[in-house]
Amino acid sequence: MLRLDIITLFPELFTAWMSIGINRRAFDLALAEAVFWNPRDFTSDNYRRVDDRPYGGGPGMVMLPVPLAAAINAAKARQVAHGVLDAPVVYLSAQGKPCTHQTVQNFSQAQGLIVLCGRYEGVDQRLIDRYVTQQVCVGDFVVSGGELPAMMVLDAALRLIPGVLNAEASFQEDSFYDGKLDHPHYTRPEVFEGHAVPSVLLSGNHAHIAAWRAAQAQALTTVVRPDLLSKSG
Repeated sequence: MLRLDIITLFPELFTAWMSIGINRRAFDLALAEAVFWNPRDFTSDNYRRVDDRPYGGGPGMVMLPVPLAAAINAAKARQVAHGVLDAPVVYLSAQGKPCTHQTVQNFSQAQGLIVLCGRYEGVDQRLIDRYVTQQVCVGDFVVSGGELPAMMVLDAALRLIPGVLNAEASFQEDSFYDGKLDHPHYTRPEVFEGHAVPSVLLSGNHAHIAAWRAAQAQALTTVVRPDLLSKSG
Protein backbone atom coordinates (compact mmCIF):
# COMPACT_ATOMS: atom_id res chain seq x y z
CA MET A 1 0.00 0.00 0.00
CA LEU A 2 1.13 3.53 -0.79
CA ARG A 3 0.40 5.71 2.24
CA LEU A 4 -0.09 9.36 1.30
CA ASP A 5 -0.04 12.22 3.76
CA ILE A 6 -1.03 15.40 1.94
CA ILE A 7 -0.47 18.81 3.51
CA THR A 8 -2.81 21.38 2.00
CA LEU A 9 -4.95 24.36 2.90
CA PHE A 10 -7.67 23.00 0.62
CA PRO A 11 -8.17 19.26 1.18
CA GLU A 12 -11.62 19.49 -0.39
CA LEU A 13 -9.99 19.96 -3.79
CA PHE A 14 -8.97 16.30 -3.67
CA THR A 15 -12.49 14.94 -3.10
CA ALA A 16 -13.44 14.42 -6.74
CA TRP A 17 -9.92 13.29 -7.63
CA MET A 18 -10.17 10.43 -5.12
CA SER A 19 -13.71 9.48 -6.09
CA ILE A 20 -13.48 8.95 -9.85
CA GLY A 21 -11.95 6.42 -12.21
CA ILE A 22 -8.56 4.83 -11.71
CA ASN A 23 -7.81 6.81 -8.56
CA ARG A 24 -11.00 5.60 -6.90
CA ARG A 25 -10.03 2.04 -7.81
CA ALA A 26 -6.65 2.46 -6.10
CA PHE A 27 -8.29 3.63 -2.87
CA ASP A 28 -11.20 1.17 -3.01
CA LEU A 29 -8.78 -1.75 -3.39
CA ALA A 30 -6.69 -0.43 -0.46
CA LEU A 31 -3.66 -0.17 -2.73
CA ALA A 32 -3.34 3.44 -1.59
CA GLU A 33 -4.68 5.61 1.20
CA ALA A 34 -4.63 9.35 1.76
CA VAL A 35 -4.76 11.42 4.95
CA PHE A 36 -4.94 15.20 4.78
CA TRP A 37 -3.34 17.73 7.10
CA ASN A 38 -4.41 21.37 7.05
CA PRO A 39 -1.67 23.73 8.32
CA ARG A 40 -4.39 25.94 9.82
CA ASP A 41 -5.03 23.17 12.36
CA PHE A 42 -1.49 23.66 13.65
CA THR A 43 -1.73 27.41 14.32
CA SER A 44 -2.11 29.00 17.75
CA ASP A 45 -3.66 32.40 16.96
CA ASN A 46 -7.33 33.28 16.66
CA TYR A 47 -7.03 33.97 12.93
CA ARG A 48 -5.39 30.60 12.20
CA ARG A 49 -2.80 32.47 10.20
CA VAL A 50 -0.55 30.48 7.87
CA ASP A 51 1.13 33.28 5.88
CA ASP A 52 2.87 36.61 6.35
CA ARG A 53 4.65 39.31 4.36
CA PRO A 54 8.12 38.44 3.03
CA TYR A 55 11.20 39.82 4.68
CA GLY A 56 12.92 42.23 2.31
CA GLY A 57 9.63 43.44 0.87
CA GLY A 58 7.90 42.55 -2.35
CA PRO A 59 4.43 41.47 -3.43
CA GLY A 60 2.46 38.54 -2.11
CA MET A 61 2.67 36.46 1.04
CA VAL A 62 4.87 33.56 2.17
CA MET A 63 3.69 30.47 4.03
CA LEU A 64 4.84 30.41 7.64
CA PRO A 65 7.29 27.62 8.54
CA VAL A 66 5.96 26.82 12.04
CA PRO A 67 2.52 25.40 11.14
CA LEU A 68 3.97 23.59 8.13
CA ALA A 69 6.67 21.99 10.25
CA ALA A 70 4.06 20.84 12.77
CA ALA A 71 1.91 19.36 10.00
CA ILE A 72 4.90 17.55 8.49
CA ASN A 73 5.90 16.16 11.87
CA ALA A 74 2.36 14.89 12.44
CA ALA A 75 2.42 13.23 9.03
CA LYS A 76 5.81 11.66 9.76
CA ALA A 77 4.52 10.30 13.06
CA ARG A 78 1.59 8.66 11.29
CA GLN A 79 3.91 7.13 8.71
CA VAL A 80 6.20 5.77 11.42
CA ALA A 81 3.20 4.33 13.28
CA HIS A 82 2.49 2.30 10.14
CA GLY A 83 6.09 1.15 9.83
CA VAL A 84 7.25 3.68 7.22
CA LEU A 85 10.38 5.17 8.72
CA ASP A 86 11.72 7.25 5.85
CA ALA A 87 8.78 8.65 3.90
CA PRO A 88 10.11 11.43 1.63
CA VAL A 89 8.64 14.91 1.87
CA VAL A 90 7.79 16.06 -1.66
CA TYR A 91 7.14 19.75 -2.30
CA LEU A 92 5.39 20.74 -5.53
CA SER A 93 7.35 23.79 -6.62
CA ALA A 94 8.30 25.79 -9.70
CA GLN A 95 11.88 25.58 -8.35
CA GLY A 96 11.79 21.79 -8.43
CA LYS A 97 13.24 19.35 -10.91
CA PRO A 98 10.95 18.41 -13.82
CA CYS A 99 8.65 15.50 -13.05
CA THR A 100 9.33 12.53 -15.34
CA HIS A 101 8.09 8.99 -15.76
CA GLN A 102 10.99 7.85 -13.59
CA THR A 103 9.92 10.28 -10.86
CA VAL A 104 6.38 8.93 -10.64
CA GLN A 105 7.59 5.35 -11.00
CA ASN A 106 9.76 5.87 -7.92
CA PHE A 107 6.78 7.32 -6.06
CA SER A 108 4.58 4.36 -7.06
CA GLN A 109 7.09 1.97 -5.50
CA ALA A 110 7.36 3.86 -2.22
CA GLN A 111 5.64 2.73 0.96
CA GLY A 112 4.76 6.27 1.91
CA LEU A 113 4.91 9.85 0.68
CA ILE A 114 4.36 13.17 2.42
CA VAL A 115 3.22 15.72 -0.14
CA LEU A 116 3.42 19.45 0.57
CA CYS A 117 1.14 21.74 -1.42
CA GLY A 118 2.29 25.35 -1.25
CA ARG A 119 0.27 28.53 -1.78
CA TYR A 120 0.84 32.26 -2.17
CA GLU A 121 4.39 33.23 -3.20
CA GLY A 122 5.78 30.02 -1.75
CA VAL A 123 7.13 28.51 1.44
CA ASP A 124 9.73 29.88 3.84
CA GLN A 125 13.08 28.58 2.58
CA ARG A 126 14.13 27.39 6.03
CA LEU A 127 11.22 24.95 6.04
CA ILE A 128 12.32 23.66 2.64
CA ASP A 129 15.94 23.32 3.72
CA ARG A 130 15.09 21.45 6.92
CA TYR A 131 12.13 19.31 5.97
CA VAL A 132 11.75 18.85 2.21
CA THR A 133 13.37 15.82 0.61
CA GLN A 134 12.50 16.52 -3.00
CA GLN A 135 11.05 19.41 -4.99
CA VAL A 136 9.06 18.51 -8.11
CA CYS A 137 7.89 20.75 -10.94
CA VAL A 138 5.17 19.71 -13.41
CA GLY A 139 6.01 22.33 -16.06
CA ASP A 140 7.48 25.72 -16.81
CA PHE A 141 4.44 27.66 -15.66
CA VAL A 142 2.94 28.84 -12.37
CA VAL A 143 -0.44 27.88 -10.90
CA SER A 144 -2.20 29.19 -7.80
CA GLY A 145 -1.16 26.33 -5.53
CA GLY A 146 0.39 22.91 -5.29
CA GLU A 147 -2.87 20.97 -5.19
CA LEU A 148 -3.38 20.56 -8.95
CA PRO A 149 0.28 19.60 -9.56
CA ALA A 150 0.04 17.13 -6.65
CA MET A 151 -3.02 15.52 -8.19
CA MET A 152 -1.23 15.22 -11.53
CA VAL A 153 1.87 13.63 -10.02
CA LEU A 154 -0.04 11.27 -7.72
CA ASP A 155 -2.46 10.31 -10.50
CA ALA A 156 0.51 9.25 -12.60
CA ALA A 157 2.00 7.30 -9.67
CA LEU A 158 -1.19 5.52 -8.61
CA ARG A 159 -1.81 4.00 -12.04
CA LEU A 160 1.64 2.37 -11.93
CA ILE A 161 0.89 0.45 -8.72
CA PRO A 162 0.33 -3.24 -9.60
CA GLY A 163 -3.36 -4.06 -9.49
CA VAL A 164 -4.68 -0.54 -10.01
CA LEU A 165 -5.13 -0.95 -13.77
CA ASN A 166 -7.04 -3.96 -15.06
CA ALA A 167 -4.20 -4.67 -17.50
CA GLU A 168 -0.59 -3.82 -16.67
CA ALA A 169 0.11 -3.53 -20.40
CA SER A 170 -2.04 -0.39 -20.37
CA PHE A 171 0.76 1.67 -18.86
CA GLN A 172 3.57 -0.31 -20.49
CA GLU A 173 2.42 1.09 -23.83
CA ASP A 174 1.99 4.66 -22.57
CA SER A 175 4.12 7.56 -23.66
CA PHE A 176 7.46 7.83 -21.80
CA TYR A 177 7.38 4.24 -20.49
CA ASP A 178 10.15 3.18 -22.87
CA GLY A 179 11.57 6.64 -23.48
CA LYS A 180 9.35 7.42 -26.48
CA LEU A 181 5.94 8.89 -27.15
CA ASP A 182 3.02 6.57 -27.70
CA HIS A 183 1.98 5.51 -31.20
CA PRO A 184 -1.29 6.84 -32.75
CA HIS A 185 -4.53 5.07 -31.83
CA TYR A 186 -7.61 4.34 -33.96
CA THR A 187 -11.08 2.93 -33.32
CA ARG A 188 -14.48 2.72 -35.04
CA PRO A 189 -15.69 3.80 -37.52
CA GLU A 190 -13.26 2.36 -40.05
CA VAL A 191 -13.66 5.51 -42.17
CA PHE A 192 -14.10 8.90 -40.49
CA GLU A 193 -14.80 11.98 -42.65
CA GLY A 194 -13.10 10.31 -45.60
CA HIS A 195 -10.04 9.16 -43.66
CA ALA A 196 -9.54 5.43 -43.21
CA VAL A 197 -7.80 3.52 -40.45
CA PRO A 198 -4.29 2.46 -41.60
CA SER A 199 -4.69 -0.88 -43.37
CA VAL A 200 -1.98 -2.60 -41.32
CA LEU A 201 -4.20 -2.31 -38.21
CA LEU A 202 -6.92 -4.25 -40.01
CA SER A 203 -4.59 -6.97 -41.26
CA GLY A 204 -4.71 -9.24 -38.22
CA ASN A 205 -0.93 -9.70 -38.49
CA HIS A 206 0.22 -8.88 -34.98
CA ALA A 207 3.91 -8.85 -35.87
CA HIS A 208 3.31 -6.29 -38.62
CA ILE A 209 1.09 -4.24 -36.32
CA ALA A 210 3.75 -4.21 -33.58
CA ALA A 211 6.42 -3.15 -36.06
CA TRP A 212 4.19 -0.40 -37.48
CA ARG A 213 3.40 0.93 -34.01
CA ALA A 214 7.07 0.94 -33.02
CA ALA A 215 7.98 2.82 -36.19
CA GLN A 216 5.20 5.35 -35.63
CA ALA A 217 6.29 5.93 -32.02
CA GLN A 218 9.89 6.43 -33.14
CA ALA A 219 8.90 8.84 -35.90
CA LEU A 220 6.56 10.87 -33.68
CA THR A 221 9.16 11.14 -30.93
CA THR A 222 11.81 12.21 -33.44
CA VAL A 223 9.62 15.07 -34.66
CA VAL A 224 7.90 16.20 -31.47
CA ARG A 225 10.27 15.27 -28.62
CA PRO A 226 13.76 14.50 -29.95
CA ASP A 227 15.11 15.31 -26.51
CA LEU A 228 13.64 12.03 -25.25
CA LEU A 229 15.69 10.07 -27.75
CA SER A 230 18.88 11.83 -26.73
CA LYS A 231 18.19 10.95 -23.09
CA SER A 232 17.68 7.28 -23.89
CA GLY A 233 20.89 7.15 -25.88
